[in-house]
Amino acid sequence: MSKPLVLITGVGDTTGAALVRRFAAGGYRIAMIARNAQRLAALEEEVEDAKAFVCDIGDLDALTDTLAKIKAQMGKPAVLVHNAVAHTFDTFLDADPRDLERNFRVNTTALLYLARALVPDMIEAGQGAIMVTGNTASHRGVANYALFAPTKAAQRILAESLARDLGPKGIHVGYVTIDAAIDVTWLGSEEERPSWLKPPAGWPWPREDYYAKPDAIAEEVYHLAHQDRSTWTFDLVIRPFAEKW
Repeated sequence: MSKPLVLITGVGDTTGAALVRRFAAGGYRIAMIARNAQRLAALEEEVEDAKAFVCDIGDLDALTDTLAKIKAQMGKPAVLVHNAVAHTFDTFLDADPRDLERNFRVNTTALLYLARALVPDMIEAGQGAIMVTGNTASHRGVANYALFAPTKAAQRILAESLARDLGPKGIHVGYVTIDAAIDVTWLGSEEERPSWLKPPAGWPWPREDYYAKPDAIAEEVYHLAHQDRSTWTFDLVIRPFAEKW
């Protein structure tokens, strides 16, 4: 129990898993939240001091219960990394309108629930960090993100509100915009991916240079969570060297 505790949501097989490994390397115990029990179990076996909590954070009652279990079994998190995401890659005419509410619940409302559950303990301790991973959709409305971008923009604004409130109380809130595709397995094969999620025709660099690397993303999140309080960053935008912006 002498090691600090970090709670990470959205522990998938790429960025989420990289975050778990990076914080473990930094001397943390890790409470991992995700829906996939098998994946969590494998990571729990691999990473010392990591404990799995299976939960769909879009189910807010289940999230509340899971947070209570984490506190009871592991103690009070010193750091929160909200990496879970619900997404829809389609236009407003083609997507199911119900996806907007689902995406909002996972991306934004869950962040509110997480903050309300964890922040009082951070305030009492006089320190803490809340890191949120975002993407390009949090800054602009992309046509095929019509039911996704509004929820990420709201997430970023909520994080900014938290930062303005909690900074003077010693709690660092940061938002990491990943302006890039991440080479995650759930995107499918290269042939299955839509054009905006794979290297364009004529890409002059190696294929891997098109994607943000999960380990590199995790390193930036970890760094942000451990900045000196005299130089805190709220908005951090990261992108591959060849990304157009």
